[in-house]
Amino acid sequence: MRRGKEYEDIAVKYLENLGYTVLARNFHCRLGEIDVIAWDGEELVFVEVKGGKDMRFGHPAERLNMNKLRRIMACAYEFMERMGEDPPFRLDLLVILGGRVEHFKNLALE
Repeated sequence: MRRGKEYEDIAVKYLENLGYTVLARNFHCRLGEIDVIAWDGEELVFVEVKGGKDMRFGHPAERLNMNKLRRIMACAYEFMERMGEDPPFRLDLLVILGGRVEHFKNLALE
């Protein structure tokens, strides 16, 4: 099993335990991929998952840059277009580090 899938599995369980309804995993579009897409009540959440065993190579969140965020948002708009809906939405980051989950909600693009 590839390590990224392990982190995504942990992320999905974490979100489901919070009451989120997971709609999709590894949604691909021409510009990139979204790791997890879920409903948090009436809000659609696009989730990027980053993980690491330790901080030897820095915090996993540091690997998320503005270019990656823009690609995720482009895919998010494509996902909503395919849904035929325009719900409230946000972008979250879940970091899995040493078995612990850090949840960063509503990342800003600016």
